[in-house]
Amino acid sequence: MLIVNPAFGRGTGGGEQRARNAIDWRNDPIALFSNSKPNARELLEGVRANLAAFRRTDNIDYVSKDSVSQPAPAAILEHVANNYRAALMAIAD
Repeated sequence: MLIVNPAFGRGTGGGEQRARNAIDWRNDPIALFSNSKPNARELLEGVRANLAAFRRTDNIDYVSKDSVSQPAPAAILEHVANNYRAALMAIAD
């Protein structure tokens, strides 16, 4: 899974390999990943509701770690990496 900070973007290049691995934001499965801070679920549910104007949402799932004070267990990270093409993260209050 490629992790990208959209505030900084990505450089161009990569040619055919990059095109083959590009995310199809209208169809690919997306994980809405919460760090379990207050209001994270509400924020992500709002994102999902707004995405409905552009794409189907039956393959956009909410995923969260158990505790705000602990890192996400490896099993959750593996689940996201194996089942979704992208993850949108809520990491602030």
